[in-house]
Amino acid sequence: MANQPTFGNGKICYIEIPADDIAVSAAFFQKTFDWHIRQDNQGNASFDDGVGQVSGMWVTGRKPQAEPGLIISIMVDDAEATVEAIATNGGTIVQPIGKDFPEITALFTDPAGNLWSIYQHRG
Repeated sequence: MANQPTFGNGKICYIEIPADDIAVSAAFFQKTFDWHIRQDNQGNASFDDGVGQVSGMWVTGRKPQAEPGLIISIMVDDAEATVEAIATNGGTIVQPIGKDFPEITALFTDPAGNLWSIYQHRG
């Protein structure tokens, strides 16, 4: 990867995502958000986000975060195109663009049922 992550006290740096099928979840995030999929030091499927700043892995045996509580937003260049990609790649839109106007957001679940948000920055 060309970009190396920044390091600093308080930075969110690693996420463990519940998955029913790690390969399906990894493919969804790679196709939808261009996450870099790799193997970690133990051979597990891991990821680096689209800008190389946050990494993590998928884990089985945990319940998906399906109810609104902590919601992680993924920044996108084009919310409308991303909503289409989410549906095409196996996710489900649960709150369409427009509910949080003037913010450009949508809520979706990934193939395992985890609740996420997309966010498009204005300007």
